Amino acid sequence: MRIREAEEGDAPAITALINDMVCGSLITFTIETRSPENVADQIRQNAYPYLVAEAGGKVLGYATYKPFRYGPGYRHSMEHSILLAPDAHGQGIGRALMARLEAIAAIEGVHVLIAGISSANPGAVRFHKALGYDEVGRMPQVGRKWDQWLDLVLMQKILAADAETLT
Repeated sequence: MRIREAEEGDAPAITALINDMVCGSLITFTIETRSPENVADQIRQNAYPYLVAEAGGKVLGYATYKPFRYGPGYRHSMEHSILLAPDAHGQGIGRALMARLEAIAAIEGVHVLIAGISSANPGAVRFHKALGYDEVGRMPQVGRKWDQWLDLVLMQKILAADAETLT
């Protein structure tokens, strides 16, 4: 297994992962599927890291981050996304993706990485807790999918201990 920057050619595999999650789970509140062209555009235009884990030419998962909120006061806080293929769970692939993403984020001056997790995904809460993320908030019933109200669990990890070094 190796981790590398995503390329436009990864878009069909990433799109399949995203659309399986959208159509088959409550771990995202969205109901809109994506197209490979949309994902390729996102990879091409993304100003932030977009990583994939692959083995034998197969994309096993991806991780990226984007601004948490806009405005100069939030410039050191990013919200990440990570998604693995169902058969890639429990093999350390998610940990490896997050370790690389966190390392890049720290180098880029990110102070805090934030995870917004559906309450229907307790495995993601456990995963993030094991990586040192703390639950810092829970927003009851802010998501709705398939006639169910869902909570949003907010978790964060402080990457840089010395905020004075950030500009």
